Amino acid sequence: MTLAPLIELNDGNKIPQLGLGTWPLNDAQVADAVVEAVSHGYRHVDTAKKYGNEKGVGKGIRACGLNREELFITTKLDGEFQGSGKAVAGLDGCLERLGLEYVDLLLIHWPLPRRGEFVSTWKTFEELQASGKAHSIGVSNFKPAHLDQLFRETDIVPAVNQIQISPSIPRPAARAFNDRHGIVTESYSPLGAGSELLNAPVLEAVGAKHGKTPGQVVLRWHVQQGLVAIPKTANPQRMKENLDIFDFELDQDDLTRLQTLDAGPDAGVDSDVQGH
Repeated sequence: MTLAPLIELNDGNKIPQLGLGTWPLNDAQVADAVVEAVSHGYRHVDTAKKYGNEKGVGKGIRACGLNREELFITTKLDGEFQGSGKAVAGLDGCLERLGLEYVDLLLIHWPLPRRGEFVSTWKTFEELQASGKAHSIGVSNFKPAHLDQLFRETDIVPAVNQIQISPSIPRPAARAFNDRHGIVTESYSPLGAGSELLNAPVLEAVGAKHGKTPGQVVLRWHVQQGLVAIPKTANPQRMKENLDIFDFELDQDDLTRLQTLDAGPDAGVDSDVQGH
């Protein structure tokens, strides 16, 4: 069994570098997926209120045979819970559905800057961390400008910024900004969900060189750069493959070849105008 390495967060907690993404699995599917994933070595599960599958994630946690402390559980609160104090009830609902006393990481799902409420929401997150109901707090889909506003008006630097990243959407400037401020960058859709990324000939060629699949090459690209990746799968074989990426290393030639997959600065979601 392979366990993903741990990355230390700026609050002293540690996050497994590879996790199980659960969108768009339903409660029944995700419960089975969590149990299966844990059996292969996963210790990190990512869900959200908006996904509608927290009950299933909680069922899988209880059925997987591990103690709660051995698992890292992330959930997210969407725009319904933005605004002063609203996240308190939001997290209580998440914990009730999950059947947990705390989550390891709580994220603001989207900044929704036009509403102007993410700063007050973050202040509530700081209170939730102090209460022990969220061991670490972070954000998702935040741009440097959104983070700068948090830095000016609040006290705690987010531990994690979960953003859309893949070799075709590498976001180097955002990652560098996070690095400078001690924020771990976490990749959602790391395998280019909804795109043809994994069919790219360059990934086939680099994979053949190392005896790995295109998906394994992409996940190795993430972890080799210090990113946390949360690929979604309910397929047991894929789960095993996703963890089997710690026995090889991409060389500089490989990394240079993967740079050709960059789809440009306008690829991917724009969280100034998108979100929920």
